[in-house]
Amino acid sequence: MGMLSLPGFLSCGKKKDFSLSNEKDAHASDSDENVERGNWSNKGDYLLSMVGYAVGLGNVWRFPYLTYQNGGGAFLIPYTLMLALAGLPLFFMECSLGQFASLGPISVWRILPLFQGVGITMVIISTFVAIYYNVIIAYALYYLFASFQKVLPWSDCFSWADHLCSKTRLVSDCNATVGEEIIHANYSFITSNNLTCINGTMNYKPVQFPSEQYWNKVALQRSSGLDETGNIVWYLALCLLLSWMIVGAALFKGIKSSGKVVYFTALFPYVILLILLVRGATLEGALDGIEYYIGRQSNITKLMEAEVWKDAATQIFYSLSVAWGGLVALSSYNKFHNNCYSDAILVCVTNCATSVFAGFAIFSILGHMAFVSERPVSEVVDSGFDLAFVAYPEALSKLPVSPLWSFLFFFMLLLLGLDSQFATIETLTTTIQDIYPEVMKKLRIPITLGVCILLFLLGLICVTQAGIYWVNLIDHFCAGWGILIAAVLEIIGIIYIYGGNRFIEDIEMMIGKKSRSFWLWWRMCWFFITPMLLMAILVWSLVTFSPPTYGSVLYPTWGTAVGWCMIIFCVIWIPIVAIVKIVKAEGNLCQRIASCCRPAANWGPYLECHRGERYSHIVDPKKEKEHEIPTVSAFVY
Repeated sequence: MGMLSLPGFLSCGKKKDFSLSNEKDAHASDSDENVERGNWSNKGDYLLSMVGYAVGLGNVWRFPYLTYQNGGGAFLIPYTLMLALAGLPLFFMECSLGQFASLGPISVWRILPLFQGVGITMVIISTFVAIYYNVIIAYALYYLFASFQKVLPWSDCFSWADHLCSKTRLVSDCNATVGEEIIHANYSFITSNNLTCINGTMNYKPVQFPSEQYWNKVALQRSSGLDETGNIVWYLALCLLLSWMIVGAALFKGIKSSGKVVYFTALFPYVILLILLVRGATLEGALDGIEYYIGRQSNITKLMEAEVWKDAATQIFYSLSVAWGGLVALSSYNKFHNNCYSDAILVCVTNCATSVFAGFAIFSILGHMAFVSERPVSEVVDSGFDLAFVAYPEALSKLPVSPLWSFLFFFMLLLLGLDSQFATIETLTTTIQDIYPEVMKKLRIPITLGVCILLFLLGLICVTQAGIYWVNLIDHFCAGWGILIAAVLEIIGIIYIYGGNRFIEDIEMMIGKKSRSFWLWWRMCWFFITPMLLMAILVWSLVTFSPPTYGSVLYPTWGTAVGWCMIIFCVIWIPIVAIVKIVKAEGNLCQRIASCCRPAANWGPYLECHRGERYSHIVDPKKEKEHEIPTVSAFVY
């Protein structure tokens, strides 16, 4: 390489480098414990990055909806249980795994080479999610810019609206009393004869509120379906470019730069949520919305329904971002003796508390909207895109100084999305760093920008007039079964094949020896409860599968086929890599499988000073080139 170096160990992980080259990776500094890979500058950078990764858009637009739908406050019982039984055990496992080996989601499978395809599946799914997640951030940016107007453009039926647009519900017909008779007539006849509709008998004309038409006709320019791609919506494409520029700028020095940005992106959403809650609580009708959210009298009988428990488990699983690879990647930059146990509990509790807190802020203002529009709360509540870009903007447009509240809300969505996206892209660059460390050290900034540019180009199909259908399709398939399959195999591989007790000994090398009673709960979860719950969720998802739809729009057969191809592409690497590993091994079939189920020769703590007697035999990763599979090195180390 044209350089002369004579490294000398000064202390754990510190190398005195007499290299004639001045090349230095901004990702690492001389004060790091691991000067080759780099470490977080301090504990706060890591914790806020983890909180930002876990706390995302789902905490705001999905959890509150599930709560009121599944018995109000009673839903918190299965939600908390699922946190303890499924979410926290997996979260702790992944944090410990990444920190122990100081490796990303693919290379960390030196622990069990046969299952290295699971890491590839995680990274590919994260790539798909990164593509469409930044499109959602682009939507938030567009609405953020649209809020810089004296009158919000979705507050009324302006020139873009059609005949179905209306700010109020229009009665079409109803029953009325004439003398001693009850008649049924259209509303114009009722009003012209000074009659009054009987409560509960009114039928309404099919109308669309301004915010709904603005979302479909202006923001998205939505086509009739996936078949009609249409043109690229130029202003959404520019917003998408801007969002990728923000991500690239935040990650140009890896964790050294993103770790500072998250102090704002992870904390400021809480300030905005508090402001929205205080403002919402002072509005008329706010109590109706909050009672609808938590329930004036929680419906405990809902706990007898299996669907409620499935929703609780699914929400916990997805909101904590387990099995995406990001937790392993972020934790891999921790110092070896960091207390990952307390970190896991803190981040998980913060994530769930944020979901509950966000529900109060959202429903207080939706309750006011229901009061102003004289509708029941159930008719103004929604989840997902309709909550974020239709229902809530409609509610905000009815407040005094509405542009301010709209700006704050979409700024909050932007920040919630960005710090989750930072961690997702960091997962991809960590994977590249583990495979090509020397290249990454020299070309970190160009490679990071290259990843952002590539994903921007791939995301352009999601900002066409059919873009929302693509976003929904990727979310329906890739963000569902793929990570469930990865999670099931991850826990089976580590606990049942590598060995749960062996893994606990690895953790104790980092956080110190613990009593048997300390590990009792974790053993119960890792060995029995968590795998069974994950299998139940996976089977339930397969049994209850329904073809994707967007509102009332059905997907064409080829669209559903594309969705299946995406999920197959994500998980096919699990058997492919397993087969390649077995073929490359030596001996008969049983011996080959057995050797692939043993940790690789270079599995263990990254730094020699942390290996102790248990890993004194470890082979230096730089010397372990013969174990790589030619042409598919990205699948191995």
